[in-house]
Amino acid sequence: MLGTIVNSLAIVLGCVIGLLVKGRVSQKISDTIMNGLALCVVYIGISGALKGENTLLTIICVALGALIGELIDIDKWLNNLGEKIELKVNKGKDKEKENISISQGFVSASLIFCIGAMSIVGSLQSGLTGNHETLLAKSVIDGITSIIFTATLGIGVIFSSISVFIYQGIITLGASFLSNILSDAVINSMTCVGSLLIIGLGLNILKATNIKIANLLPAVFLPIIAGILGII
Repeated sequence: MLGTIVNSLAIVLGCVIGLLVKGRVSQKISDTIMNGLALCVVYIGISGALKGENTLLTIICVALGALIGELIDIDKWLNNLGEKIELKVNKGKDKEKENISISQGFVSASLIFCIGAMSIVGSLQSGLTGNHETLLAKSVIDGITSIIFTATLGIGVIFSSISVFIYQGIITLGASFLSNILSDAVINSMTCVGSLLIIGLGLNILKATNIKIANLLPAVFLPIIAGILGII
């Protein structure tokens, strides 16, 4: 769990720094930075998606994942959680005046930090071999990203560190039990599907689309079932 713990703390540290510089950056600059980050998110997504080896499996996973996600409505649960946090933190404050959107910061940052290829692969490496290098590298990237995100989206980003800790922790601890089926093909398929979701998230940040990325999250883990069934 060392890599996951460091990753979560890096996000918290980045958020603290982001809060210190928040308000010193104009809205125009913040918008430009966010758009630039969104383009980087899309690039990261495309890079990871190209690692896919089975296009048909990817399509099936995304379709079934969307069905499962919509039935559960993960997006609604995440937003409700973000809004509850927002109500507690902003209690007695003028939300419009302070331009705080904790829910948006929490959900957006959680998705960006959790569904990336480095998150999945790094957690698997950490759990299977005790190699934390990927997660430590991710910690540096997430720390820098959280500074900018916090400066633009507000304090909600800091709560994404909890999401990262739980999400990556579960994958790390569960990796040892799934070591027999987590072949390179399964990991590549998970990376490909997760990267497609990252592309969608980047497009959402650019306001080009309004995809419920959270409702597609089950698709990331469906390749594991395919591995169990011997399909890949």
